[in-house]
Amino acid sequence: MGELSRTEQEAVERAGAEPMLPQVQRWSEINSGSGNLAGLAMVAGALADCFSALPGELKLRDPARVTAVDPAGREHEVGHGQHLHLTVRPSAPLQLLLTGHMDTVYPVDHPFQHLHWQENGVLGGPGVADMKGGLAVMLAALKAVEASPATSNFGYEVLINSDEEVGSPSSAALLAEAAHGKRAALTYEPAALPDGTLAGARPGSGNFSFVVTGRSAHAGRNPQNGRNAVIAAADLALRLRRLIDHGLSVNVARMDGGGPNNVVPDHAVLRVNLRPASAELQARAEAGIATATAEVAREHEVAVHTHGSFGRPPKPLNPATLQLFGLVEQAGDDLGQHIAWQPSGGVCDGNNIAACGVPVVDTMGVRGGKIHSMEEYLIVESLAERAALSALTILRLARSPA
Repeated sequence: MGELSRTEQEAVERAGAEPMLPQVQRWSEINSGSGNLAGLAMVAGALADCFSALPGELKLRDPARVTAVDPAGREHEVGHGQHLHLTVRPSAPLQLLLTGHMDTVYPVDHPFQHLHWQENGVLGGPGVADMKGGLAVMLAALKAVEASPATSNFGYEVLINSDEEVGSPSSAALLAEAAHGKRAALTYEPAALPDGTLAGARPGSGNFSFVVTGRSAHAGRNPQNGRNAVIAAADLALRLRRLIDHGLSVNVARMDGGGPNNVVPDHAVLRVNLRPASAELQARAEAGIATATAEVAREHEVAVHTHGSFGRPPKPLNPATLQLFGLVEQAGDDLGQHIAWQPSGGVCDGNNIAACGVPVVDTMGVRGGKIHSMEEYLIVESLAERAALSALTILRLARSPA
């Protein structure tokens, strides 16, 4: 371990001593699937009660309007929960951003609803790692830092959204607003690997629904008068697949449409996810989508409506981000924790923050694993480890030059 100042040592000890496990257990017993608005409201209230221990102004912010496309191609509004937003010392010369999410991937009717001990020191349950454990780590670190004498020269915002697991569509504008003017950001997704390895570069992600409208006709009497939307959508899927390149993946995920065998289908909906590794590849993908939809519409004499966007921009590692990773790595070394990072194929709110020009480390949460499955688990000892790491990182960011 390296040498810590007295202020750092005291903050690290306070952070590790916070009662995080009971918080994780309490929060994780409440189902907060992204679509469970009642459960999200309960968790938001519980989080607000706990985060109110910090100074500043705490609000529950309403979600922005979001629409989606149903299997029939109709656009409809999708409800989301409120987002927790805390602002502390906004006039201080140096500003930080800390983010997390309260939603999980487990809906209210999912069979994975309760906590269980997998083995000594390993807690299984929905959201224990992703990311209610991370929220407890964030809170513990901030409470420890607030008790130190080093808070006068920096302020911060905390944003805990309710829709991260579905791409943050109703909180993206709020994330961008909160990121404005920040020196750095920390996001509390679980570590990329159970050993604590952080996620480094991430690709972007775009989710698209292509609504294809053709013309129905009798499949036996006058098929030539029809315009087959399913065939057109299939052609579009193949054209989009041809966009695959090094650093750009395309996943054709689902197609809805069609009807009786004796009717030429007049509608189809194609769902596609694209992941570009760079802004240049995202631009190429956007141009490819425009070309493919135009060609399919012309050649098949159908209408193609595109719904969706690249909601997660690519997150490369630039010099400012590498500098932040280095600061976290040094903090880990000084605490006897080995910190490394590697690229990840996943995406998160760190993508959105990085796109605002703010360096971000987005896996400051707990060690655990098998997230998004019924085997999700949290390594309990990592709560204290990662809270100490965050507290030390925040203190050192607070005294670093802008």
